[in-house]
Amino acid sequence: MATLFSRIIAGEIPGRFVWKDDDLVAFLTIGPLTDGHTLVVPREEIDRWTDAPPALMARLTTVAQTIGQAQVQAFGVERAGLVIAGFEVEHLHVHVFPAHSMADFDFSRVDNSPDPAVLDGNAEKLRAALREAGHGEFIPEG
Repeated sequence: MATLFSRIIAGEIPGRFVWKDDDLVAFLTIGPLTDGHTLVVPREEIDRWTDAPPALMARLTTVAQTIGQAQVQAFGVERAGLVIAGFEVEHLHVHVFPAHSMADFDFSRVDNSPDPAVLDGNAEKLRAALREAGHGEFIPEG
């Protein structure tokens, strides 16, 4: 059975995509730690990051870094956080989020009822920052 993320990638479930390429996608999570919290996900269903081929992990972290740089710009923060947890969905994904402090890494503080209009606005801010940074070929329209 396809994972939740595979269903989002296939368009069966809506997602707020900010990046698409042949190997990876990135979309805003519906349970954000901070505004702009994004998941970077390989198209291929791989459960654990330790099972991913090294080239895919390299691509995953490169795109995560690019998104983190855009988050710093778009959301006016000093840092972007990065976490690989792997317990929520059995499909490799990297959490990338604007971080103000270590408190922003506390997953017990996720917003489980974010305003959809805020999520839409955050996705557009991030897409704009990624386009401005020269990554337009990978940025889907909202």
